[in-house]
Amino acid sequence: MASGLRDVTAYLLVLLVIATLGPLQFGFHLAELNAPEDVITCRAKAALSTLAKAVSYIKGDASSASSAVPIDCIEMTRSDFAAISAIFTVGGLFGALTAGPFTSSRGRRRAMQVTAAFFLLGSIVETFAASVTVMIIGRLLTGVGAGASTVIVPLYISEVAPPSRRGFFGAFTQISINVGILLTQTLGYFLSHDGAWRWILGSGIIISIAQALGLFIIPESPAWTASTKGDMVRARRVLQRIRGNHANLDEEVEAWGEGNGKVLSEEESLLAGGGTASSDAIGTPLSPQLSQRTERATLGFSQVLRDSHTRPAIIAVVGIMFAQQLCGINSIIMYSVSLLKDLVSTNSALLTIIISVINLGTTIAASPLPDKLGRKTCLLASIIGQGTSSLVLALSIQFELKILSALAVLFFVAFFATGLGPVPFILASELVGPEAVGATQSWALGANYVATFLVAYLFPIVNDALNNALGGAGWVYFIFAGFALVFAGFIARNVPETRGKKDADEVWGRTRRVD
Repeated sequence: MASGLRDVTAYLLVLLVIATLGPLQFGFHLAELNAPEDVITCRAKAALSTLAKAVSYIKGDASSASSAVPIDCIEMTRSDFAAISAIFTVGGLFGALTAGPFTSSRGRRRAMQVTAAFFLLGSIVETFAASVTVMIIGRLLTGVGAGASTVIVPLYISEVAPPSRRGFFGAFTQISINVGILLTQTLGYFLSHDGAWRWILGSGIIISIAQALGLFIIPESPAWTASTKGDMVRARRVLQRIRGNHANLDEEVEAWGEGNGKVLSEEESLLAGGGTASSDAIGTPLSPQLSQRTERATLGFSQVLRDSHTRPAIIAVVGIMFAQQLCGINSIIMYSVSLLKDLVSTNSALLTIIISVINLGTTIAASPLPDKLGRKTCLLASIIGQGTSSLVLALSIQFELKILSALAVLFFVAFFATGLGPVPFILASELVGPEAVGATQSWALGANYVATFLVAYLFPIVNDALNNALGGAGWVYFIFAGFALVFAGFIARNVPETRGKKDADEVWGRTRRVD
C-alpha cells in the first residue's frame, strides 16, 4: 500500500481527471432530462400561460397576455419523451460493442478523442433541437459516446494506475458517473424553467470541449504503446513520468514482453467482443496456469453460450444485468422529478439532488464491501433492500405518507449502490477464464443496455397506464418489488461467490480444464 501511494503522482491524477470526464458525461446525459421534463415537453406551458395572462390582466394589457412569458419547449407525447430518453441506451449499446476493437487497434487516447467528438456533436444537436426527431438524433450520438466510454476509460485507468492501486482507481469510473448525475440534477434544479433548460443541455458542450482539450495533453497508454506499437522506449519514458522519477518500473515493463504485441494482444483480444477485461489482469504477467489456458482459442459470442463450462456464467451474468435494471434504479435516476412532484411535500427537484448525493456518497463508502463481504452477499443484500424499499414506496404512495415515500426513495438508491451498482461488472470478468472474458463482457453489456432501454422506454408508459387503470399512483413499484423477489431467488441459485477464488474453475467447483 505504501508503494502504491508513492506511485500516485500529481501527473497521474491529472490523467485520471481528464479520462473520467467520459464516464462523467455518461451520468450527465443519462439524467439530463429528469428535472426539466415538464418544461421540455410543454407540460408546464399551460401553467406558464395562465400565469402570463394573470400578470397581463393585472397590468391592464390583456392583448399581450398570451406572449407575456416566453415559452421554449418541444411539443411531444409521453411516448415521444420515453423514446427520447431510451434512445440514449441504443447509442450506448452500439458504442460499447464497437469500442473494444477500435481501442485495441487505434489506441486508448484516440478512442477517447472519438468519444469526445460524439459527446460534443450530440450535445450541440440536443441543445438546439426544435423537434422530437432532432432531439432523438442528439441523444443517440451522446449515447454512443457514453457506451464507448464505459469500455475505454476503465481500460485506460487500469493501464496507467499503479498495479497495487488498480482496484481503488478502478472505482473512479462509477464515481465519476455519479458525479455527472449529481451535476445535471443540480443544474436542473436551478434551470428547469422557460427556455433555461437549454443551458442544462448546453453544459454538455462545455464538458465535452474540456475533455477534448484535455485529451491533447494526456499520453497514450504505455502498455498499448509497447505491446501494440512496439515502441518500448517511448512507453517506458511515459510510464516513468506517470510513476515518478524514482519509481522502479522493471516489473511492469516485463509484462509488456518484447514490444511485439504478444503478451498484451492476448489480453486485448478480450476486448474483441466490446467489453473490458478485469482490471487485475491488464498489464499483469500471466501465471503458468493462465498461460496454459490462454493457449486455447478465444471463445466467441455464440461459443460461450454453447460451451457447457461457460454457459452457466453467461446465464448468471445476463440475469444479474437484468436484475440491475429491472429492480428499478433508472426509474429514479431518469424520472424522479416528475414521479415525485405530487408525492412528497418537499421540492421534488431538490429531493433528486439529495438522492444523487446519497448515490455518490454510498458508492464511495460501499466500494470496499465486495472485497470484505463477498460479491454474492452484496448482491443479495442490495436486491432485498431495493425490493423492500420498492414495496414501502408503493404502499406509502397509496396511503399518501409523503415523508415515508421520500425516505423509501433514499434507501432505494442507497441499497443499489451497495451491490447492484458495482458488483455486476466485477462478476462479468470473474466467472469465466481469460479465453471467454471478452465474449462474456459482450453478453453483459448487451444485457445491461437492453434492460436499461426497457426501463427507460416502458416505465413512464406503464406507470401512466397502471395509474389510470387502477387509480392513484405508485403501482409500478409493486412490479419492481416483484422483480426483486424473483432476482433474489435467481442469484441465490445461479450465481456463485467469486471472492477469494483464484480462477473460474474454483469458482464453479470443477476440475481444471486441459484442452
